[in-house]
Amino acid sequence: MFAVSRIRNGVRIISGMNSTAPVRHGSAVYRGANAPSKTRQIQGMAVVSAMWFWILWRFYHEPEDVFGHFEYPDPSKWTDEELGIPPDDED
Repeated sequence: MFAVSRIRNGVRIISGMNSTAPVRHGSAVYRGANAPSKTRQIQGMAVVSAMWFWILWRFYHEPEDVFGHFEYPDPSKWTDEELGIPPDDED
């Protein structure tokens, strides 16, 4: 009996009989998205464009904010003591 009810529910889901229509509450749609107006799309694109312009402008003119303010040291010039490597004669 349990298997029959599972199969029946599966058939309902596949056939779309159990689908729920969106419930309207005023002008909003419950669990759905209203398409933004053309004005809101333009405003959103302007804000995102300004944000990326500012990020790329700052990255181009002040790269030390990302890479650091000092020159990166050359690792080939580090000594064994600085790297924590014990001397060869120590066992």
